[in-house]
Amino acid sequence: MEVRNCKTCGRLYNYLGGPNICEACRADLEKKFQNTKEYIRENPRANIQEISEANEVTPQQIRQWIREERLQFADDSPVGIECEICGATIRTGKYCENCKNKTADALAKSIEKPQAPPPVQKPKKENKMRFIQ
Repeated sequence: MEVRNCKTCGRLYNYLGGPNICEACRADLEKKFQNTKEYIRENPRANIQEISEANEVTPQQIRQWIREERLQFADDSPVGIECEICGATIRTGKYCENCKNKTADALAKSIEKPQAPPPVQKPKKENKMRFIQ
């Protein structure tokens, strides 16, 4: 096991993977996430700054939750982030639908599809008479 300092509180903890924070800070962050999610349900027209101030989380943390697809917003919501490829406004994730489709198509084209081997022609059997001696 690796021992690290929590980037939030500075305490030592056994690092097992994921974000570089201790279990206590991780539990606190999850509680803030649940409160933020509930606030968004109750206030669907709130922007990121209002959500941030009401729930004591940074706007960067809210954007991270949106990129991780943990938070989603309605189409009429003022909240939106930019697609990492083209810059279009999206409601959740990292990429817009158009960029997702282009990337998936490019990936599918780059992978060689197995080709069926050419059919093997069997030698023709001729009806010949044979003699055994």
